[in-house]
Amino acid sequence: MDNQTLYESHPSMFRNHPFGFILCLLLVAAFGLGLLIFLYWRIKCSGITLVVTDKRTTLRTGILSKSITEVYHSDVRSIQVSQSLFQRILGVGSIGISSAGQSGIEIAADGIPDPNRVRELIDAHRTQRE
Repeated sequence: MDNQTLYESHPSMFRNHPFGFILCLLLVAAFGLGLLIFLYWRIKCSGITLVVTDKRTTLRTGILSKSITEVYHSDVRSIQVSQSLFQRILGVGSIGISSAGQSGIEIAADGIPDPNRVRELIDAHRTQRE
């Protein structure tokens, strides 16, 4: 009955923005201002979750107010993965998923660890139904 979870992750803080992370730590040591920035960033990243199950992909966003977007794998039209050079080296990237029911990207998530694995999981379960 319940879907089997294949992948679940929050955006990576350090691997997605290593220079921003280091700058934040330096600001903590120098002025304490970096602590506020770091806490805000951490809460923001904790409020975003990408979940891939055997039947659908879900993006949950928000801490106080919640937003949930789901795309069934059988409806996926395209999957876009983009990575900068540093993101490729550190194993993170952005993923965009669009379905046959919408004209644009329905699920867009930045800083996701191993985005190619996410694409492969969706593709594997998308083709099982075809």
